Amino acid sequence: VWIFGYGSLVWRPGFEFTSRKVGFIRGYSRRFWQGDTFHRGSERMPGRVVTLLEDCGACTWGVAYEVRGEQIAASLQYLNMREAVLGGYDTKLVKFHPQDKDAEEPILALVYIATPQNPSYLGPASEEDIAAQIIVSSGCAGHNIEYLLRLADFMRYFCPQAEDKHLFSIEEALTSILPCLYYTEESLEET
Repeated sequence: VWIFGYGSLVWRPGFEFTSRKVGFIRGYSRRFWQGDTFHRGSERMPGRVVTLLEDCGACTWGVAYEVRGEQIAASLQYLNMREAVLGGYDTKLVKFHPQDKDAEEPILALVYIATPQNPSYLGPASEEDIAAQIIVSSGCAGHNIEYLLRLADFMRYFCPQAEDKHLFSIEEALTSILPCLYYTEESLEET
């Protein structure tokens, strides 16, 4: 079984796997439209994490993990809790295209997608509003800023040829807001 990750699974799968491949799926765009009140936020201050939006002309880069034997049941049980129960995601099968030049045919992979019907779905917002929400959110897996920056780093280092304007514009909005926050905090400490 192959499992495709496009958010925190790219750097922290949390389950044992046999192999991993960087690559992409077609027909979806990655968006910070899913709320998170557990891993990267709280009930009071929900974080923003990514989901996939059907988009016929787009592709989303990430990592596919191959799980075999006893790894299958353990990984699916873990992901069901992490992504479905706590995250509000549904599962789908998609065609994963490995980055390797000499790769074989596309691989069928399981992917978790949060739909607008789940209670944690936040939907669209401006890059600045998303960045502002990410800055103030933190959950049991860490700060929401870490989630955004690790995902941007993954794209930069493992998929430099790929474009993800949504992701990088939120990162840019975050870095333009952060100096203001540091300045404000230092100013408050001095007074």
